[in-house]
Amino acid sequence: MHQDAQGNTLTVASAEAARAFDHAIEGFLKYRFDTGLRLKAFLTADPTAPLGQVMAGCFAMLAYDRGLLGRAAGALAKAQALPANPREKAHMAALSAWIDGTPEKALSIWEQITAEHPRDLLAFRLHHFCAFWMGAPDRMVTLVEQVMPGWAEDVAGYGSVLACRCFAHEETGSYTIAEYAGRQAVALDPADLWAAHGVAHVLEMQGRRSEGLDWIAALEPNWEGGNNLMHHLWWHQAMFLMEHRDFAGVLHLYDTRFRNRDSKVHLAQPDLYIDVQNAASMLFRLGLRGVAVGDRWGELAEKAEARIGDTLSAFTQPHWMMALTATGRWEAAGRLLTALEEAARGNTHHARILREAALPATRAVAFHAEGRHDEACAALRPALGGLHRLGGSHAQQDVLEQVFVDSALKAGRPGDARLALERAAAKSPVAPARRIGFAEAALSVGF
Repeated sequence: MHQDAQGNTLTVASAEAARAFDHAIEGFLKYRFDTGLRLKAFLTADPTAPLGQVMAGCFAMLAYDRGLLGRAAGALAKAQALPANPREKAHMAALSAWIDGTPEKALSIWEQITAEHPRDLLAFRLHHFCAFWMGAPDRMVTLVEQVMPGWAEDVAGYGSVLACRCFAHEETGSYTIAEYAGRQAVALDPADLWAAHGVAHVLEMQGRRSEGLDWIAALEPNWEGGNNLMHHLWWHQAMFLMEHRDFAGVLHLYDTRFRNRDSKVHLAQPDLYIDVQNAASMLFRLGLRGVAVGDRWGELAEKAEARIGDTLSAFTQPHWMMALTATGRWEAAGRLLTALEEAARGNTHHARILREAALPATRAVAFHAEGRHDEACAALRPALGGLHRLGGSHAQQDVLEQVFVDSALKAGRPGDARLALERAAAKSPVAPARRIGFAEAALSVGF
């Protein structure tokens, strides 16, 4: 019998394969660019290891790309045909639920796995990921606090658990706990991107913008070999600059860091959901401030049009709409809404999120672009309380709140503007008057 680095029993053929599994898990937890190659090495070391196929399926699902569902299902079928222990079979059940469009069931299975095996990092981290993108930070906090007693600093992966503790508590407003855990994780490993990211969120929510810029600048030299989470950290850097009204600095980061337009590589820039959200939300925020962004919307719009009908990532839908409307692709914008309406007719948990949150938000973005601000407010107002179900952090969700408050001002709806300001004040200790997206509204209604 073989075990992973956390002491969980593995169905693998050799100690070499067990070490390859640990290497792949470490890459996944630490957001390393070569994680796919690490998984390939594990599969090569032991093609009959069931968790190798499970990981292949889960990694395909992590992309929230409908085109990869077949790959995930194929990996699951291979896993199910292999001998496996009960924990590994539970992982197969979770992947099956995720593929079938019931990620809420997958969350429950991962919770069951970690209840029995608190050091199962694959189950823990997949749960953390999916709970976040389902707008369930309460479940993120509950799970991390349940597993913490089973961990110690001398166990491999402890820093990654601390990093998740940081982000989970940040998203539920426990900033002191969050920052302490994140800084602990970075002290253990300065290259821990998820921990750096969690602390950046704390600094964003508390309005500590200069500290945020220093935090990212100090850690950036450690990020060589990281994956696209680096783009999101640079997006955070741009968010701090946005609040400082350094719009030229924001565009420089857009072009040289998180969208990398100045490189020939930008022509093949991925349409991965988080990269799209980074880019579209930043251009949209700049547009609200009257900053000209040139032709930057074009490549995003091309990717948006190619992905119409792929509704796996609910939060990405209004971002696709931002790109389509910014480039005048009204016919494509109509098709996006039609496809979203069709997907929202289902009777699944995800369909309800599309129906009750993604669709109103995406319609509101389209109305806003057309100057139909009264209709934008009417579309989005009933959904405001449920926007968190789209997934995304408070910092990311803020762009949809800005759609609402901007339309409220332009439609002459001071009551709705005040509503937006009250929501902003409840989410962050920073007064709306000190936040660039809400300052104009605060002055207008005397908030």
